[in-house]
Amino acid sequence: MEYLLSVMPQLLAGAVTTIKLFAFTLLGSLPLGIVLALLLSVPFKPLNYLLQTYVWVLRGTPLLLQLIFFFYGLPQIGIIFDRFDAAIIAFILNYSAYFAEIFRGGLQAIPEGQYEAAKVLRLRPIQTIRKIVIPQVIKIVLPSVGNEVINLVKDSSLVYILGLGDVMRAGKIAMERDATLLPLLGVALIYLAMTGIFTLIMKQIENKLNYYR
Repeated sequence: MEYLLSVMPQLLAGAVTTIKLFAFTLLGSLPLGIVLALLLSVPFKPLNYLLQTYVWVLRGTPLLLQLIFFFYGLPQIGIIFDRFDAAIIAFILNYSAYFAEIFRGGLQAIPEGQYEAAKVLRLRPIQTIRKIVIPQVIKIVLPSVGNEVINLVKDSSLVYILGLGDVMRAGKIAMERDATLLPLLGVALIYLAMTGIFTLIMKQIENKLNYYR
């Protein structure tokens, strides 16, 4: 326990990078996922084929491979990102594809009658989306979004492949330096704490949206 406490400051310093990656990814991928879901519902086949291909590629290939592509692959054609930027871009694009499918499913779950009612009330399309569609979609998709948020916390450990000083890399360095697996226990505790906190936050949000039941 004494050793674990001694390496905990290094692990927590790495956790700062993990939390930054998590926050930037969520702030970028959620709005992009919503926009993609709305565009996927537009009855224009060329656009649909293009966006479906985007979603298929990003969901169908490993996130680890995408990280390698953005940081190690793109420089081969002259496009260079630093480590953190490459990680952010890969994570945002990957998770936006998952969120797009989640929100698209939520949009499809709304009865057609509600759109007809909006027309009767003479609501403009933007008013229909803002006042009728989005509040219901959020309630429908929240459990699935919550699962992806938890997955995002755990997937953030993949950035060690880029050499970023996240909590996983900090644990790996301490493990190799001191020839003990105890730092990985500290890493596990940090991830458990983060997933626990975000799980409680998502439950609180779900409880606040229970007025739709």
